[in-house]
Amino acid sequence: MLGKTYESQVCSIARSLEVIGERWSLLLVRDALFGGATRYSDFQRNLGIATNVLKARLDGFVEAGIMRRHRYSEHSELYEYLLTDKGRALAPALVALSEWGDLWATDGEPPRLYTHSVCGAGIVQQTVCARCGHVDDPAEIRSTARPGTHRSGDRHGSRLSADVPTRPAGRAGLAGVHDA
Repeated sequence: MLGKTYESQVCSIARSLEVIGERWSLLLVRDALFGGATRYSDFQRNLGIATNVLKARLDGFVEAGIMRRHRYSEHSELYEYLLTDKGRALAPALVALSEWGDLWATDGEPPRLYTHSVCGAGIVQQTVCARCGHVDDPAEIRSTARPGTHRSGDRHGSRLSADVPTRPAGRAGLAGVHDA
């Protein structure tokens, strides 16, 4: 069983999982980003999460700088949890996870659509090469360790498998994208 920290991993994914890798964490951020949830009762109602788990996750987000607590009542000690820039920066990761789920884990139409609030066009996440632009084939992505770092597992860098499965039948176009 994996622990809560990954000291042996020199990897930004592992470090991210230490903060947001628990199963409720991304759902809390999703509800704050896209559902307007700010209060303890909002998260509780939306997710049905146990109160002790909710308190621990929100406190952890405050400690990690993903959210900040703001007292919104002068008469009683009531707080709302507001995303910081660090928390809002998770939006692209959530959109990417949603697109993956629309493609590989959802039957039928995507349950959520992400659109640009300014113009109404659909939002997509893309992998982009800094030199030549869009990367269409995940097998073209290579991961190499920076000099002086050690990684668990493959210490020589790796490529995604060239045997990447094709898109499931009946899923034309980008899932979860809506053009207004």
